[in-house]
Amino acid sequence: MKKDWDTVELLRHTRHDWLNKIQLIKGNLSLNKIDRVKEIINEIVDETRQETKLSNLNIPQFAALLLTYNWESHSIHLEFEIIEDLHGSTSSHINDELLANWTIAFLEELDNCIKAFHENHLSVTIERQPSGIGFFFDFRGIITDKEQVKQFLQQQSSIGNKVHELSEQELSLEVFLPYQ
Repeated sequence: MKKDWDTVELLRHTRHDWLNKIQLIKGNLSLNKIDRVKEIINEIVDETRQETKLSNLNIPQFAALLLTYNWESHSIHLEFEIIEDLHGSTSSHINDELLANWTIAFLEELDNCIKAFHENHLSVTIERQPSGIGFFFDFRGIITDKEQVKQFLQQQSSIGNKVHELSEQELSLEVFLPYQ
């Protein structure tokens, strides 16, 4: 899953994403659906703001993982949201490598334990707190091997996680990393 993207590949994927968005706008304009065009533009602005917030968290490996995850073939669609920075300063650091490696392992494990070609969705919410950053992973889809996911999460000693919900259709967990 961990791929080193070269500049040309990055630009190609970014250009492809932007062309898709522009074509969506053009198609709705040709159908004279002005309200839908406005919605699409607002979605693009919101998405871009979230990408900026993620990039400004000073966790480049984790940010690159989230920003490029949907470019590869996975059974999970990933989205993220950064809750407004109410507490910490941008100079606070967490262990980016630990977070990125754990997230890669978690995503691979989850991808292996879900029903392929089903609508599987993972939302990652990131919230800066006074003593660290909280990461909330909320999965909706079909988990085919709940016990394997549970075992994986229990074996993770490198990072603390708290499972709030684990069922055949849902996984909700929290990871907290303190500032260094």
